[in-house]
Amino acid sequence: MQNIEEVYKEYSNTVFKYLFCLTGKEETAEDLTQETFAIAINKISKFRGDCKISVWLCQIAKHLWYKELKKRKKNINVSINDLNEELTTDESIEEIICDKEDKLKLFKSMQKLDEKSKEVMYLRLIGNLNFTEIGEVLGKTPNWARVTFYRAKQKIREVNKNGKEN
Repeated sequence: MQNIEEVYKEYSNTVFKYLFCLTGKEETAEDLTQETFAIAINKISKFRGDCKISVWLCQIAKHLWYKELKKRKKNINVSINDLNEELTTDESIEEIICDKEDKLKLFKSMQKLDEKSKEVMYLRLIGNLNFTEIGEVLGKTPNWARVTFYRAKQKIREVNKNGKEN
């Protein structure tokens, strides 16, 4: 077993990218990455070695994120600064609204996918991970990640085309 400092150097970026995909916020992902490794230090003796250490770390990270979500309020407050920043971009209001509507439609469609497909989609689209990295994070092969992503895209197209899940 590697010492925890080596584990941190080798896997902290992977855990951060995974959490960034889940949270969408750099600061939250950084905080949860640190918390993940704090837990890993305390629980390293319980690591059985029946999966890659990166998978084990990402599972800890995912559970921390779920715990964080339970703590948060359901209401999302938009700050005045966020609105001002959006309105001062070069894009027109119409372009911003259309872009947000497209994203909203995509994310609503993604919610109809099974959990693994959703995770692959988030890691690929938001985290910009390649299929090898996705496979490593989820404890699967790169080919599995590629096929899962392709099938998820097909399902989203089908849902959007038919207006319902088949």
